[in-house]
Amino acid sequence: MRQYFLRRLLLLPFTLVGITFVAFVITRFVPGGPLDQALAEKQQAAARGRGFGTSGSSSSLSPEEEAQLKKFYKLDRPLLVGYGEWIGIWRNPDTNRFDGLLQGQFGRSFLRGRPVFDVIKEKISISAWFGAWSLIITYGVCIPLGIVKALRHRSPIDNVTSVAIFTGYALPGYILAVIFQYFFAFRLNIFPHSGFASEHAASLSFWEGLPDRIWHTFLPLVCLTSGSFALLTMLMKNTLLDNLALDYVRTAVAKGVSFRDAVIKHAFRNSLVPVATSFGNCLAALLTGSFLIEKIFDIDGIGMLSFSSLVGRDYPVFLGLLTCSSFLLLVGNIISDFCVAAVDPRIRFGK
Repeated sequence: MRQYFLRRLLLLPFTLVGITFVAFVITRFVPGGPLDQALAEKQQAAARGRGFGTSGSSSSLSPEEEAQLKKFYKLDRPLLVGYGEWIGIWRNPDTNRFDGLLQGQFGRSFLRGRPVFDVIKEKISISAWFGAWSLIITYGVCIPLGIVKALRHRSPIDNVTSVAIFTGYALPGYILAVIFQYFFAFRLNIFPHSGFASEHAASLSFWEGLPDRIWHTFLPLVCLTSGSFALLTMLMKNTLLDNLALDYVRTAVAKGVSFRDAVIKHAFRNSLVPVATSFGNCLAALLTGSFLIEKIFDIDGIGMLSFSSLVGRDYPVFLGLLTCSSFLLLVGNIISDFCVAAVDPRIRFGK
């Protein structure tokens, strides 16, 4: 099994290179890039000039302007050279040094004119806050709730919680966000309707501002976790019900093991196997965020940054976010295999 995980770790950089290369090629050929935007702006300026009765300027880019823009956006390099420069294995001719991904640099944002790493670093703390709390609450509540629902199958508590869970699952997170914002923020004024913290929170220390941050976090967090909450709870319940109906549980009880011990020491551990397979993949959720929920609650996180980089064709930011999320997803898959092997010792991966 050690060799299996070692191979997975060795394949990780090659997989990451494949993902980023495909994305880099797409950014080179997708329409609406920086050159197209510059041309559209010049055509709009020429149209406004003609509207005011002036002669205006040419509506097309001159060869000199096009060459300057290609050099500024680093589109004058051949495809492989440009990718090698971005990843950090090809020397940057402007600086005469290696300053790519391998050196911890993602380039400079087209829209913001700042290093991509600094742009992502500003937003990632907000998305990591929501992602970490989503992970803790989802697994901390769903697993015990799934156990209770399995042991109290078809009881009133099972029926009531099932109605609440499936209602939350049926409604998309952004619909819940609008409903909660209207009732709990505008009508009842229990929670704030927008923002990540109050205006005075900047002058407070971390522990002093923690209650205010939790107060602002509650509604968006409920909307973010509604879908995964239902899936994980029902997965835990159904898997535990299946294991309780198997012969090994009945045999353990027949040999004198208490039902409580049979559930905790036998059925529960085997029921964790499908839950453990998805644990590592939740790491990618720490970086993805949700554009719609962040937009509704006016939270400037990774979701908003991803949307703005796609709409504005800010390819360095897009590639930086894709690299980080892909790396977390690949590492999460390996962690999921570790979790499965730890939960079920019968599982042995390829030799």
